[in-house]
Amino acid sequence: MKAIGFKQSLPITAEDSFIVFEMDKPSPMGYDLLVKVTANSVNPVDFKIRQMAAQDQILDTPKIIGWDAVGVVEAVGDQVNRFKVGDEVYYAGDITRSGSNAEYQLVDERIVGFKPQQLTIAEAAAMPLTGLTAYEALFDRFRINPDKDRGKTVLILAGAGGVGSIAIQLAKQLGELTVIATASRPDSINWCKAMGADYVVNHYDLRAELEKIGHSTVDYIMDFVNLNGYWETIAEIIKPQGHIVSITGSSEPLNLVLLKNKSVTFSWEFMYTRSMYATEDIDRQHQILNHIAELLDVGKLKTTLTTTLEGFTIDNLKKAHEMQESGKTIGKTVILF
Repeated sequence: MKAIGFKQSLPITAEDSFIVFEMDKPSPMGYDLLVKVTANSVNPVDFKIRQMAAQDQILDTPKIIGWDAVGVVEAVGDQVNRFKVGDEVYYAGDITRSGSNAEYQLVDERIVGFKPQQLTIAEAAAMPLTGLTAYEALFDRFRINPDKDRGKTVLILAGAGGVGSIAIQLAKQLGELTVIATASRPDSINWCKAMGADYVVNHYDLRAELEKIGHSTVDYIMDFVNLNGYWETIAEIIKPQGHIVSITGSSEPLNLVLLKNKSVTFSWEFMYTRSMYATEDIDRQHQILNHIAELLDVGKLKTTLTTTLEGFTIDNLKKAHEMQESGKTIGKTVILF
């Protein structure tokens, strides 16, 4: 089968930043599905791992990345009971395993959902990783319950990005929260409004912008861009007993003392935790993906697809990575195989 990977962490413009090669088609065992990939999408995690995975070495075997995919089940392992051959599926995969930049991929059925029926392949491929991340942040970390939390404020940093785009929708449609998103360019501001944000504020002067809209403090903050850069501001604008969740990591220790007097809760959200550690609730991702598919099919949520590249080629993969590295991408970029 055809696959695209890398042996060195090179700038995306380098000739061998990606290489195409042939490998044997894998065989499913246990909970695994063998999926014939029909489309995937590129996320910031893709280029970050490409940049870090082989910095000071040349790998003997090319590393295959890619963690969003839509495809068709071609074979199943002996413990599979949720899917059958021929099912159309979508998923974000497992960061510890070979990725979706290949014609075929093995993936644990417990982190796979049925593809939304009303969406095209490209529209569906845009949704798994960002959908899972936003859903887990809102309902597994914050534990939002509309019966008690309806109308509370959530600030979404980087509202026009892949995760921000679906987080706005989920926070509004399921959480029934008052949604404030950050954006600065006219196109990203308009995109956030189209996703359902109640307010869009400029992140360059966050405190002043929040004052302007009458929400100087907020109940929840979702960081999808730069936790270190915003940490002191976040600590000021979060309400007492509020909750902060971040997906971006930290390059230096965080001063958690800034949250102490307000009794603020801080949580990390890492979508791969369940698959990395085979947690007792790993099947939760199967359930979340199916729920998101239902919401997409009835029109309560909409795809965040903005760019479609046709053809599983090195050129298209490089272009998608360049777009992500720019930091200015709106919504999601999908590659059709």
